Amino acid sequence: MAYFEHEGCNLHYEEYGHGEPLLLVHGLGSSTLDWEMQIPALAAQYRVIVPDVRGHGRSDKPRERYSIAGFSADIVALVEHLGLGPVHYVGLSMGGMIGFQFAVDQPQMLKSLTIVNSAPEVKVRSRDDYWQWFKRWSLMRLLSLATIGKALGARLFPRPEQADLRQKMAERWAKNDKRAYLASFDAIVGWGVQERLSRVTCPTLVISADRDYTPVALKETYVRLLPDARLAVIADSRHATPLDQPERFNQTLLAFLATVDIHPQDH
Repeated sequence: MAYFEHEGCNLHYEEYGHGEPLLLVHGLGSSTLDWEMQIPALAAQYRVIVPDVRGHGRSDKPRERYSIAGFSADIVALVEHLGLGPVHYVGLSMGGMIGFQFAVDQPQMLKSLTIVNSAPEVKVRSRDDYWQWFKRWSLMRLLSLATIGKALGARLFPRPEQADLRQKMAERWAKNDKRAYLASFDAIVGWGVQERLSRVTCPTLVISADRDYTPVALKETYVRLLPDARLAVIADSRHATPLDQPERFNQTLLAFLATVDIHPQDH
């Protein structure tokens, strides 16, 4: 367990293994625990660095507005703090958004980019978009985090044999700081870097669950905008793919990283 300071905020991160640096960045309302099924498999070959995003986990939760650009600046500061040079970056959901921001702002700091069940923008365009956003925004303010965690667990892990995962999700969600959670949710809505994707020159893997919140077709659309990207669809998975299909996820990620490590000069 280690900490570093950036702009007056103490940020928590963990390190495992040796080799090329590999960052794993979690989603909204989560923490380093998102990656418990990945760390052993990845740390056998890589130096795995797992931060808690500002407002999450063991990192400080300052009372201020959060932004995806601000979260990305924290990651840049961590890379510089550890003197890492170019890194492999893997981000789930909000962590994927932070990854896109990092990639368009600091393309030279990335060796590869892996985006899991995410998108390069969250724009509210139609009346229906606005209504959906307003509904979620209102529910989050009205409901307790324990209630939200139970509902999320049931949605993400619906099968009978996933009872343990449902329970974990409910318990972890209840531990969030509600104000920081809402500030992070607000940071996502209206954010976007889609018009700058041509700047992402590193090899990019987009992993999509077949039953993610957003359709595979949406990922196909933005994969075409990336200079060097491929899409992998993982079957029988929902939004938390690293937890509900860990073996398939790990194999897919390691196979991609191996191609980047073998042929860095091709990219």
